[in-house]
Amino acid sequence: MEERKQEDRKQEDRNQETREQEASLKNRILIASGVKKAPLVLKGGQVLNVFTRELEQADVAVADGYIVGVGSYEGEEEQDVSGMIVCPGFIDGHIHLESSMVSPAEFERAVLPHGTTAVVTDPHEIANVAGTEGIDYILDATEGLDLDVYVMLPSCVPSADLEESGAELTAEVLRPYYGHKRVLGLAEMMNSFGTLHGEEGIVRKLSEAMTAGKIIDGHAPGISGKELNAYVTAGVVSDHECSVFEEGLEKLKRGQWIMIREGTAAHNLEALLPLCKEPYASRCMFVTDDKHPGDLKRLGHIDGIIRKAVRLGADPVTALLMGSYYPAQYFGLKEQGAVAPGYRADLVLLSDLETIEVKQVYKAGRQAAKNGRMLHPHENQAQVYDRVFHSFHMDPLTEKDFRLDCPGSHLRVICLMPGELLTSLEVQSCVRNEDYPPGVDPERDIVKLAVLERHKHTGHKGIGFIKGYGLKRGAVATSVAHDSHNLIAAGVNDRDMAIASEAVRQAGGGIAVAADGQLLGLLPLPIGGLMTGETVEAADEQLEKLKAMARGLGVGADIDPFMTLSFVSLPVIPEVRLNTCGLVNTACQNIMNVSFDPEKEE
Repeated sequence: MEERKQEDRKQEDRNQETREQEASLKNRILIASGVKKAPLVLKGGQVLNVFTRELEQADVAVADGYIVGVGSYEGEEEQDVSGMIVCPGFIDGHIHLESSMVSPAEFERAVLPHGTTAVVTDPHEIANVAGTEGIDYILDATEGLDLDVYVMLPSCVPSADLEESGAELTAEVLRPYYGHKRVLGLAEMMNSFGTLHGEEGIVRKLSEAMTAGKIIDGHAPGISGKELNAYVTAGVVSDHECSVFEEGLEKLKRGQWIMIREGTAAHNLEALLPLCKEPYASRCMFVTDDKHPGDLKRLGHIDGIIRKAVRLGADPVTALLMGSYYPAQYFGLKEQGAVAPGYRADLVLLSDLETIEVKQVYKAGRQAAKNGRMLHPHENQAQVYDRVFHSFHMDPLTEKDFRLDCPGSHLRVICLMPGELLTSLEVQSCVRNEDYPPGVDPERDIVKLAVLERHKHTGHKGIGFIKGYGLKRGAVATSVAHDSHNLIAAGVNDRDMAIASEAVRQAGGGIAVAADGQLLGLLPLPIGGLMTGETVEAADEQLEKLKAMARGLGVGADIDPFMTLSFVSLPVIPEVRLNTCGLVNTACQNIMNVSFDPEKEE
C-alpha cells in the first residue's frame, strides 16, 4: 500500500513538472511572437551569429533562462549593452578540475567571470586517489553551481598496468554512472597500448560506452597510420595530445575531433594554429586540460586561449566558435553554444573582437559576473568523503627512503622537453661526487627523482634521475603526480628530498620545497592530495611563493616547477617515465634498469 502511495506521489511530481514545462514553453512562444514583453532584453549590442559567422545589430530577449528572440524587442527590464558583442558562453571541452588546485566552487568563481559557462571535466585525478568516491565528490560538489559541469568517466584508473593507484575502475563499476544526466561519455582513453592490443577490460569499457550512446575521448600522442585507424575504429572520436600540425591533420582526416590544448604544462596552440581555419576549425575546439590557479587568474580561461589565437593571427569569429559552438556540437549540448531562439541564455558580452575582453556574463538569463567579478558566488557544499579527505597511507619518510647505490657505470636519465609533456631518454655516465648522492650532477643538470606509493601502504618506490629540471640546490616534492598521484620528489640530495616529502605526507597532500636541511615552504592540498579549500587568490599566492623558492634553487623560469614535475610519472606519454614500479618505457610498457653497465647488457 505504501509503495503504491509513493509511486502515485512520483507520478504527480512528473505531471506537475510536465505542466510547468508546458506553461514555460507557452510563455516563451508568446514573448517571442511579440504578444508579451520579455522579462529581460539586452538592447543595442551586436550579436555573434554562429550559423552565418556575422555580427547582427539586434536585441536579445530572454525568458525562463532561454533566449526567446533575436531582433527588436521590449522588456520589463532592459539592459543597454551598446558597443558590446553578445556571444555564446565559452565551453572548455577537456579539463581536470583538480588541476586548478581549488574546490569546484572556487574554480567556478575563477572561470565564470572569464566567460566560461560550461566545462567538461574528467575526474580521473581524484578517481585515481579515491575511486568512485572521487567521482561522487566531483558530481556532488558541482551540483547546483551556475557553471555547468559535465563529466566524462575516467577510462583508465589506473592509467596503465604498470601503475599503483588508489583504486581500479572496471567497466562494471562505471556502468551505473552512464545514467547520470551530467555524464556525457568515457574520458580520454590514454591506454592506447591496451586499446590497440584489444585488451579485454579496455574493450569492455569501450563497448559499454558505445552501447550507452556516449562519446569516447582520446589520448594518444604520436599515434599514426594503421594504429590510428585501429584507435578510431575502437570508437575514440577526439584527441587532445597533438603537438604538431601534421599529427593533428592526420587525426582529423581519420574523423577525430581535435582538442587544441593550451594549459599550464602543455602549450600546443601555436603549433596547431593552422587548424584554426576552415576546413579544419569546425572539427576543432579549445581546451585547457590542466590549469593552475595563477594562470586562471592572470591569463584567463578559454577567453585567454581565444585572445592568444587572435593575437597569433586567427580569425576572431572562428576562434570564438572554437571556444563555444563547436564544443557544444561535439558533445551534443543542443541548447548551448549559440545566441539564437531556443538556446539557453548563457551569454558573454565582449568589448570587441580584438582584445576579447569579457565585460559581463549571463548564466541562464541571470547576470552572473561583471567586470571580472562573480556576482553570486557559491560556498563549498560537498559532503566529506573519507577516501577523498584521508588519502595518505604511508610510513614517515627519512633519508634512507631515497638512497640509490647506482652499481653500474651508466644511468638512464629522463630528459624533459621544453614546453611539452613528452620526454626523451638519455644514457649518461654515472658521476660520483662526495658532495652529492651517486649519479647526481647539477653541473650537467641531472638530479635525483623519486616516486613513492601513498595509497595502500605498500612501501613501493621508484628511484631514478631527471635532466632539464634545473635544480642546483634542495628538493621539491608534490602529491600531484599524474595520474596515480603518488608522492613524487626531485632533489640534489636525499636529506632535502626526505624533508620536503615528509612535509607533504604530514599535510595529507601538498607541494613542498626544502633546502639546506630546512623546509622552506608548503602548500597543503588536503582534498585528495590535489586541492585546497582556500580561495583561488590564497592558493595562487602560496603557489607563487613556492615557485619563487624553486626558481631560487635553480629551476628554470621557462617551466612550471610543479606542473612539469607532476607529469614525469605518467606512463602513457612518450618516451620514458618513473613511477613506483621503476623506470618505464612507455612504448612497450616495460621496466628498465636505471643504473647499468653497457658491456654487461645485451
